[in-house]
Amino acid sequence: MLEAVTILDVAAEGKALAKVDDLVVFVPFAAPGDVVDIQLNKKKKQYAEGYIARMITPSPQRETPFCAHFGVCGGCKWQHLPYSAQLKHKQQQVYDALERIGKVALPPLRSNNLMDTNDTVEGTYPILGSNATRHYRNKLEFTFSNARWMSKEEMNSGETITDRNALGFHIPGMFDKVLDIDTCWLQAEPSNEIRRTVKSFCEAHDYPFFNLRQQDGLMRNLIIRSSTTGELMVIVVFYKDLKQEREALLQHLSDTFPSITSLMYVINEKCNDSLGDQTVELFNGKDHMMESMEDLSFKVGPKSFYQTNSEQAYVLYQVARKLAGLTGTELVYDLYTGTGTIAQFLAKSCKLVIGVEYVQEAIDDALVNAALNNLDNTRFFAGDMKDVLTPAFVETHGRPDVIVTDPPRAGMHEDVVKTILMAAPKRIVYVSCNPATQARDLALLDEAYRVVCVQPVDLFPHTQHVENVVLLEAR
Repeated sequence: MLEAVTILDVAAEGKALAKVDDLVVFVPFAAPGDVVDIQLNKKKKQYAEGYIARMITPSPQRETPFCAHFGVCGGCKWQHLPYSAQLKHKQQQVYDALERIGKVALPPLRSNNLMDTNDTVEGTYPILGSNATRHYRNKLEFTFSNARWMSKEEMNSGETITDRNALGFHIPGMFDKVLDIDTCWLQAEPSNEIRRTVKSFCEAHDYPFFNLRQQDGLMRNLIIRSSTTGELMVIVVFYKDLKQEREALLQHLSDTFPSITSLMYVINEKCNDSLGDQTVELFNGKDHMMESMEDLSFKVGPKSFYQTNSEQAYVLYQVARKLAGLTGTELVYDLYTGTGTIAQFLAKSCKLVIGVEYVQEAIDDALVNAALNNLDNTRFFAGDMKDVLTPAFVETHGRPDVIVTDPPRAGMHEDVVKTILMAAPKRIVYVSCNPATQARDLALLDEAYRVVCVQPVDLFPHTQHVENVVLLEAR
């Protein structure tokens, strides 16, 4: 036990940081300025991890979390911090990654808003926060379990616990324990109402909830997706193909929630929850939703990727378009294009956009949406980025004026970086959901490109996650 320790700062993965002598200690759910007793549960040579055993003096900047599940559900680790403080820490996280990992020389700090800048965009700009800090997600995935997570109070009560069913989120680090969720503040209604209704119906009709260790049961997952156009998609995942039980639940959902525009189901008998290789069946309504952004429409299927914060995705894409500096004559490569959302967002401002993406289904969506939006200046290619984006590809399709790249959290493969250097575009717009891997890649590009603009964008309030957009220009 470490007594009367002052929390100094926010650290990685949403944890906070303290120092005791020469020992660095990481503590979840703490705030800078807290004075606490820390119970250690992991100790290494250079650092330790622990949890707050006793709060002595709470930090002045602490706020009361608005969610009853805070501290157990791993989804929103920063609800105890004011949103202004969250943004400050996220911005610092970006700067630290670029300077310490990438050794990148940052352009001068600006106090104004990038989107209000009409002349040169050179500078490091303040983070763009989300207008909505609750109900900002358009997609949530819930898990059924017949062995819900129980608190220490429940387990030590001495009472026989008969209610073990859960429909909610996995406890971090415990694949077989699911926290039963009453109210989640991430998605607007009727999300909570639908989840509660599904759980009540299944319990009333003795539908067995899934056992994650024994891989048995009927009810497996529930996915709820919504769109800014007011459409609503619900996907129920069953482990077994029991037609009578399935149709009874789906019909009940259809009757109870006429706002559901796409009601679908999956029979997943695998050992994992991924649906990429599963068949999604339509029970009622349409087999897709429609999403919109400016004058563009996007068809979103049950497997389609779409940024989970629609409003902030628009802000992110506006930043990318501004930094691309398009005049209408450019050839643009959009790497890791996904369903082609950014590519189509840029298409009306340039001559041609070529999108490359690993997932064939995503490219299929991109082609459908390009046709839907009457865009004849987009081309899409599927395949592993390092295999598709080769010198021969560049020779065939043309040397890009601008490359926009939005890789997964792992960043870009080194071969992709080499091809970008070979293609030698005038500008690179690097959109990242992981400033650490972005910084690593910027270091690889540094000899040929300088960082001109840095713009963090927050898509996930109350979490440690942050997007960052960097503009690079050829030296």
